[in-house]
Amino acid sequence: MKNITSLLLILFLSLSCKSQDVVNDKKATNTVTATTNPKLVVGIVVDQMRYDYLTRFYDRFGEGGFKRMINEGFNCKNNHFNYIPTKTAAGHASIFTGTTPKYHGVIGNDWFDKELKKIVYCTGDEMMQSIGTTSKYGKMSPHRMKVTTFADENRLFTQMRGKTIGVSIKDRGAILPAGHTANAAYWFHGRDEGNWITSSFYMNALPKWVNDFNASGITKSYLKVWNTLYDINTYAESGKDLSTFEEGFKGKDTPTFPYDLNEINSENRGYDILKSTAYGNSLTTDFALAALDGEQLGKDNITDVLTLSFSATDYVGHNFGVISKEIEDTYLRLDKDLERFFKALDAKVGVGEYTVFLTADHGAPYVPDYLLSVKVPAGLFDLNKMKADLNTLLEVKYGVSSLILSTINNQIFLDHDKINAENLNLEAIKNVLVKKILAYKLIDKVYLDSEVKNHSNGNSAQIEDLLNNGYNQKRSGDILLVTDPSVFKDTFWNRQGTDHGTGFSYDTHVPLLFFGKGIKHGETLQNTNITDIAPTVSSLLGISFPNAAIGQPLEFVLD
Repeated sequence: MKNITSLLLILFLSLSCKSQDVVNDKKATNTVTATTNPKLVVGIVVDQMRYDYLTRFYDRFGEGGFKRMINEGFNCKNNHFNYIPTKTAAGHASIFTGTTPKYHGVIGNDWFDKELKKIVYCTGDEMMQSIGTTSKYGKMSPHRMKVTTFADENRLFTQMRGKTIGVSIKDRGAILPAGHTANAAYWFHGRDEGNWITSSFYMNALPKWVNDFNASGITKSYLKVWNTLYDINTYAESGKDLSTFEEGFKGKDTPTFPYDLNEINSENRGYDILKSTAYGNSLTTDFALAALDGEQLGKDNITDVLTLSFSATDYVGHNFGVISKEIEDTYLRLDKDLERFFKALDAKVGVGEYTVFLTADHGAPYVPDYLLSVKVPAGLFDLNKMKADLNTLLEVKYGVSSLILSTINNQIFLDHDKINAENLNLEAIKNVLVKKILAYKLIDKVYLDSEVKNHSNGNSAQIEDLLNNGYNQKRSGDILLVTDPSVFKDTFWNRQGTDHGTGFSYDTHVPLLFFGKGIKHGETLQNTNITDIAPTVSSLLGISFPNAAIGQPLEFVLD
């Protein structure tokens, strides 16, 4: 009996030990799971950054910014947008949702609302209140974006314990990447205030750290002389400083260095002048660093997300163009800002504890007049005049005025209510317009909406595929136009500097760099799409893809 009792005791103790081992194993597994993911994911968008800025300025960059990402991370050299139009809002939405305007609904910065019959702004929301300003510029939200971002999915996955903060000078650059569930998005309001603001969509009052930043005098400190970081004579990667292809600032006779911002800011909408200088990126970096501390990002093992968009590069590009001394200096200074930002992440989050990707929301072409001066085909097309001419044509033919309501984003929106009321044939009107439009110089292709939305969508760089990916049935127009390459809409502000929005490679080919925890070192010339970024980050984190994602995880990037 004693032997049996002893055996039972031994068996019980053995099973008990094994049970405890299983519990310990589970605890260890949970610990590993909790610490495998990065503590912080930072999604950086450099507004209007062409891919070749990486190679063109490479030798001038330091070791801690762009080069650190390339040398320690993964460089996707053949990364493209896979839709038209390549606009800022659509770009930011597509990067973080993993899908295109066809599904997320952000078909431009502005578009013609067919129900309201007026132009609407991508993030404008009259139901919201401005926080941090008495102006209208805080009345914003992501309500027009129809799908989730990877930041939303991370919030859902972590039961809302993982934070999301969006930061950008532009409201759309802060709001759309951060998604619908963000803890906060902050953007810069210049004019006579020079403050970082937000919307009642996120909160009822600015947190103390934002108020402290706004009161610190940092913003005002950048109203100083903007001169080149290095001797201007060493800026061999750009054109002449004095050029007819640049616009410049009011209050200064020539678009040439140096620029005394304190002297001319009153003629350039006050603090808004900072947006169009390299200092706009430095100010954004300052605020992002304050956000790291103020929001306590990356301080535990639950992944947080910081979306960071550098918008000044876009403003400088629009003003001065892609071969200007100003754009070169802006990227050399941005490289320094990236270096100090990465050093801060090393110190505050920990080396190897965060993951960063860097891309752009679109590229940019050379100024048409510059291209013409070197015998490359280019031009300016007067879309407003074409609209007036086409309305006259239709009025003569059908006896009804103003049948075309808008031509925004190279799309023609017809007045369906008026067409129905007059018992006119919609398809006949479209065909009349297509025939006439094709006769215009600088117009290369014209598509009916039925041709675009019924196109058998392939994942190629063909114009038809790009238009299909950008076409939203409820929001896009009746007829879509495609100009010749390097053709801008003829407006006063497009005759110098640059613009964007097409499906040509100068607008679609942008950098894609991954760096940090969970990322391999390497590079590829394999084609990647902008919509692959969000699924890749989601795979890294082990969370659901954004709910309308069409991209594929780039498994060769992940360690």
